[in-house]
Amino acid sequence: MRSKNRLFPVSALAVVVGWLAPGAAVSQTPYYQGKTITIVRGGEPGGTGDMQARALLPFLKKYIPGQPTIVIENMPGAAGMKAVNHIYSTAKPDGLSITAVGSGLAAGAVLGLPGARYEIDKLIYLGSTESGDPYVFLSRKEAGLDSLEKLRAASGLRVGAQAVGHAIYISGRLFAYILGLKDPKMVLGYGGPELDIALARGEVDVRANSADTVVRRNQEALEQGQIQIHATITIPKGKFHSRFKVPDLDSFARSEKERQLVNLYRIFLYPRWPYVLPPGTPADIVKILRTAMAKAFDDPEFHKEFKKLMAGDPTPLTGEEVESAMRALPRDPEIVGLYKKIAEHGPLPPR
Repeated sequence: MRSKNRLFPVSALAVVVGWLAPGAAVSQTPYYQGKTITIVRGGEPGGTGDMQARALLPFLKKYIPGQPTIVIENMPGAAGMKAVNHIYSTAKPDGLSITAVGSGLAAGAVLGLPGARYEIDKLIYLGSTESGDPYVFLSRKEAGLDSLEKLRAASGLRVGAQAVGHAIYISGRLFAYILGLKDPKMVLGYGGPELDIALARGEVDVRANSADTVVRRNQEALEQGQIQIHATITIPKGKFHSRFKVPDLDSFARSEKERQLVNLYRIFLYPRWPYVLPPGTPADIVKILRTAMAKAFDDPEFHKEFKKLMAGDPTPLTGEEVESAMRALPRDPEIVGLYKKIAEHGPLPPR
């Protein structure tokens, strides 16, 4: 009896403490349990970014304590900037809204494009399902442009691309500018695979493209020596494609200004599909999501699902890596102004 009486005050004290501090009883309940996370996708359903998100989401849910429901809401408009504006100014910083957007995220803010109403240094980065791969500048063998001297000597070379402002257009103009081509002519209006055909038919003389795409779509032409690769833009800096041992475009730059110009393009394309949170999201929530994202990227099953949907392996970046890339962006007004001239329609600026 005496031992039972001695136990009673302890039990009573526990009840009192629980009543005075109700949060203590449920402090171990995960924040995300029973909640729904909305991924606001800056693009149309069915695109590359959308497929990558759908490959990722089951594994992101798996590694978030509490395993919340995760849904996708597509918000196309302004090359993804509408979705970023939403996360920046409208969404609550409670970790329940995440924006997934393309590589235009940084370009819109740094270049001051119409519609970009956010500051990239205030956004919080969770990671990217894919990082940029090197770009290369190529010609068809029949054009006889098998050396830098011949490229520079030819006047009016036709450079194929999709449209003004497209990554292929900008990279083509950037290669032409830094390599010192004489009066290059942009030939526009092609789709990606159509440009390969146009090059083979001689409708264009040169073009730029991502190295992986060149290998994937032009394997036979490469093996037969029908394509010549002249230079590359390594993405990230110093990471050459294993197939192409050609000079980095940096090596042709005449000044630090031109090297920074190349680097600006490089970093714009480095985080290809970044995931971001609103400014002011609490640090503990950021840590939960960054940890879950990193674990998802390391999961072999994620890699299998990604490859099934994308026919290629993911090349993910952590939130810290994306944040570091954003901080490294050149912000000098002179460099940004020069980049705008490269990205726009009109003659290339003088060197």
